[in-house]
Amino acid sequence: MMINRRSASHGRSYRRRSVIDSCHYPACARYGGNPVTASTAEQVDQLYKVFLQFTQSMTPHDAVKNLQLFGADESIIRAVRERHDAESLKIRNLDEPTSVFLDGRRTWYTGPDIENDRNWPALESSMRRKGFGDENVASIDKSSTKIVALLDHPKQDSFRTRGLVVGFVQSGKTTNFTAVMAKAADRGYKLFIVLSGIHNTLRRQTQIRLVKDLVEANPGQWHQVTSETHDFVPPPNPKAFFASSDQCLLLVVKKNAAVLRKLRTWLAKAGEYLENCPTLIIDDEADQSTVATTKINPLLFDVLDKFPKVGYVGYTATPFANLLIDPSVDEDFYPRDFIVNLPQPQGYHGTEVLFGRDLLDGEDAADLPGGFDMVRTVPDDEVDDLKPRNKKEAATFQPAVTRSLQAAVEWFWLATAARRARGGGNPHSTMLVHTTTETAVHEAFKEPLLHLRTTLMRRLGEGDQRTLDRLRATWDSETQLVRAADFGEEKVPFEVVSQHLPAVVRETKVVIDNYRSTDRLNYESGPVTAIAVGGNTLSRGLTLEGLVSSLFVRAVSAYDTLLQMGRWFGYRSGYADLPRIWMTEELAEWFSHLATVEADMRRDIDRYMHNPAETPLTFAVRLRSHPKMSITSKAKMKSAVLAHAAYGGTLVETRFFDVTPGGKAGLEANAAAARTLICNAERHGFRNTSPRSETAVFTQIPHEDITAFLSTYSFHERSEDGDRGRLLDYIGKRVRNGALKHWSVAVVGNSSPAARTERCDLGGGVQVRMVKRARLGQESEVVFDGVADIKTLSSRRDETIDLDISGRDVGNRDDILGLRAEQRPDQGLLLLYPIEPESRTGTQGRRPLNAPTDDVVMGVALVFPRPLPGTSDSDVEYWSADLSGVAVEEEDTSVLDYDDEAA
Repeated sequence: MMINRRSASHGRSYRRRSVIDSCHYPACARYGGNPVTASTAEQVDQLYKVFLQFTQSMTPHDAVKNLQLFGADESIIRAVRERHDAESLKIRNLDEPTSVFLDGRRTWYTGPDIENDRNWPALESSMRRKGFGDENVASIDKSSTKIVALLDHPKQDSFRTRGLVVGFVQSGKTTNFTAVMAKAADRGYKLFIVLSGIHNTLRRQTQIRLVKDLVEANPGQWHQVTSETHDFVPPPNPKAFFASSDQCLLLVVKKNAAVLRKLRTWLAKAGEYLENCPTLIIDDEADQSTVATTKINPLLFDVLDKFPKVGYVGYTATPFANLLIDPSVDEDFYPRDFIVNLPQPQGYHGTEVLFGRDLLDGEDAADLPGGFDMVRTVPDDEVDDLKPRNKKEAATFQPAVTRSLQAAVEWFWLATAARRARGGGNPHSTMLVHTTTETAVHEAFKEPLLHLRTTLMRRLGEGDQRTLDRLRATWDSETQLVRAADFGEEKVPFEVVSQHLPAVVRETKVVIDNYRSTDRLNYESGPVTAIAVGGNTLSRGLTLEGLVSSLFVRAVSAYDTLLQMGRWFGYRSGYADLPRIWMTEELAEWFSHLATVEADMRRDIDRYMHNPAETPLTFAVRLRSHPKMSITSKAKMKSAVLAHAAYGGTLVETRFFDVTPGGKAGLEANAAAARTLICNAERHGFRNTSPRSETAVFTQIPHEDITAFLSTYSFHERSEDGDRGRLLDYIGKRVRNGALKHWSVAVVGNSSPAARTERCDLGGGVQVRMVKRARLGQESEVVFDGVADIKTLSSRRDETIDLDISGRDVGNRDDILGLRAEQRPDQGLLLLYPIEPESRTGTQGRRPLNAPTDDVVMGVALVFPRPLPGTSDSDVEYWSADLSGVAVEEEDTSVLDYDDEAA
């Protein structure tokens, strides 16, 4: 097959010469200095086509030399080079995906050649047949083109590229790197090594996908070194193997010590035959095992070191560990050449859709939903029936079919039946049961689940009315809480659902999937309806097709690990209203926090990427010092610097309130502290004309009044930024540096014309209507721990209450901070919000506050100006929460050394 490709190449070479021979260049033509004539423009077009053909088999620099050898006019060649540079620059500077890259790094790839390329056109056609949609196909095309452009040209004498691509969990990263491989193969990369996690399940799934998308589309161009059933088995005589193979070589291997040692030895024996073997290594789940592991990390670097011409691109949705690698250590995998941030695909459901998240600086609360009501609470008293408390209990542990487990399984059957009634879309339907990594516990779940299936089959066969009534009540309740119309779907009547139920229950398999089991999920042999029970093999990159129900009660020690276990993220075309998750309230709070961490991280990445002065090296320093980026394992933190609480330019506000009966005294003490502050403000400061009704503004308040207030006002212990000691220390430091000596204090009431809340007397001549702040919560809420989370207290316009905003744009926080820097550069702002105790708003995703007080509930927001030039506010340490007392499972890494495919 490769002989045909060479023949075609020679044919194109002949045509190139004829094109050049047919170009008649005026002796005096000077493209760069004179106006471009029509004939000159046509000559440039003709020569540019020849130039692009040359770059299929050589670098742009060598292509220019070839044009010179053919005697083309220098001015035309210069115009061709300028055009190619402009096209390359346009690719590199695409707004999406955003990226940073090393100073001076040149790009060469200007996009696919539809007439001559083989791999990308075939993959594009395949995506369209699968219903990706024009917008997603275009996004994959743009992002993969940019990534290939940031690689080195395969015909360079030698190169070593290290890059990182940041995506979303279950968002199609495999499709993206498949597109990168296709385009790289079309331009001359020869060997492709995909590092696909640490478990056979993911390796096999990745191999199958790449074979379908690349190998089967162009079988004569590819040779599989690995297969669906076998990881890497060294072919004999590697020198002869590389010398005789003209095809692209595909290896999909696990990050497993035994496998990588075999690969390293085999490559070492190939010797000089690797010199002309441009190689692309794709590290799927690049934050797992690649970083800070004593065995896998050095083995991977040994493999990388065998190639004179190699590009390494890591893919991950949780890049915390990758961006904490010390970039000064050359023998590691820090992405020193480029970092690319993929956009969120259309139709993707991530953490914030399911769990909601906090408001980020500059966002408006009205634009941030509280998450759809898809999470159901597993009561704490059920957890010990679903997982063992420790390893000692695991050997004899017998799980119980708790109410939550039964509800999750029955919902799986109802949702699957509804999907069948709707028809179309993904033919598979899966439920996940993930409680522990202990394989003995996984096995113990099988009999109870099979018994549950047998019982429901019998009752459905008997037409048991109580069972049907219970299922109907569940269906009606759940479809009321999450309306199909909100996702563009139609609710399926229970009568239709019940018709499909018997077949769904009968066809359900219970699959135990872990690294010791032989029974694995297999979506390749027809539609699957399965309840999958497992641990790590059912996380980290593996796609659970048609996932509609999950029971998840496993606590893990790192945010990146936990986020990767969320197999319920992704695409749910045709059934976006049906997924449900059963987990503990604590885990739901963790995932909500992770949604905020993820959104904050991506906004930081984009902010740095839009700064042309940033490179991966300066980018790394700034990320490593970000406190929310340090939430990963201790081994991966060894190069991280201590994070600090830089309050400058930030907003700190009350978010949590204890609304149990025991919280009454604290709420009343906070209200009293606010009244004292208002009286002091009236005595020691100046009362300004208020810019709007139901507000009061005092300025020039001495900092002693502020610190006295903060010494008595209590933020709830869950408010990380509201630590009294850190706030007082920070203000004291800024005062010593000459700032924050005076403050503005404002009381913000309900100024809405339709407001009906009562007025409250706060002393100091201040009477305003109370505001309403309902807490987060869903109608389905079963357990509430008594700590109300209002998510956000203030609005952007409140932050300007002591500023003159006439004629100014204050649409975001940067605008507001800039205006504060002009008008009150060294003064803080403290906002007081008298909140109505009941605060019933009727808003979706919110519940009444119902605070146990007859007085106001006092909320506080602090607005800190940015530090004055020449000063610093990063000396106050920011401490993360102490998780030493939390019962969590560490990630099991023993599988990294287990040779399950010894050859």
